[in-house]
Amino acid sequence: MSKKLLEIQNLRAGTEDKEILRGISLAIQPGEVHAIMGQNGSGKSTLAYVLAGKPGYEVFGGSVWMNGKDLLSMEPEERAGEGLFLAFQYPVEIPGLNMSTFLRHAVNEVRQYRGLDPLDAKNFLKLVREKVQELGLSSDFLKRAVNAGFSGGEKKKNEILQLLLLEPSLVILDETDSGLDLDALKQVTEHILRLKSPERSFLIITHYPKLLEYLKPDVVHVMDDGQILCSGGWEVVKDLEEHGFENIRQSVLNAP
Repeated sequence: MSKKLLEIQNLRAGTEDKEILRGISLAIQPGEVHAIMGQNGSGKSTLAYVLAGKPGYEVFGGSVWMNGKDLLSMEPEERAGEGLFLAFQYPVEIPGLNMSTFLRHAVNEVRQYRGLDPLDAKNFLKLVREKVQELGLSSDFLKRAVNAGFSGGEKKKNEILQLLLLEPSLVILDETDSGLDLDALKQVTEHILRLKSPERSFLIITHYPKLLEYLKPDVVHVMDDGQILCSGGWEVVKDLEEHGFENIRQSVLNAP
């Protein structure tokens, strides 16, 4: 068995006055695609935020290791340098900061962390224009303020553009399908599929099975009340479609 890319052991976390994650344990191998499904309030997004180091969340117990390193001891920018990337459900708008400046700063911060020389303006523009073209975006996209006035599809493509530039090893997609129609969803997932590799793993958080039909996860986890209720393959998704979360929950809780 190859070395685990991510290993979460009995993680308990939440906000200052509320424990939301109540003992999460899972492991992801390099190249695997894992999905977490669950109802609103089950703790899915909290898990993503805690892994990324988003301010406002506290860890009460447990451990998280990424590539054998203590992830929870790192600052958010260090986690990014180590190869963790979180695509938010609702990416924030940053008026006054254009895309080109934002992306160059992000790329060079990660390169510096990894001991690489920063890209100068000329080489960065050459790289980012290639990636923008890959995504079918206009070159004017780079002149716009970050996410300001972007459509839902443009915001998701912006996340994928960052993925292409930062080349993370662990990609967390938090409700990436939110707000997309079927055509936009298919287009976004096609780009995500191109990013799959033996070295890159995905943790996909979603309510709906449509995204998973495209991405074909290796393991599906069902989350409920801050815990992993059950895990399995595609049959877990089919059970949810046919019986719903509550029936799955009751069958697991009532199992001998």
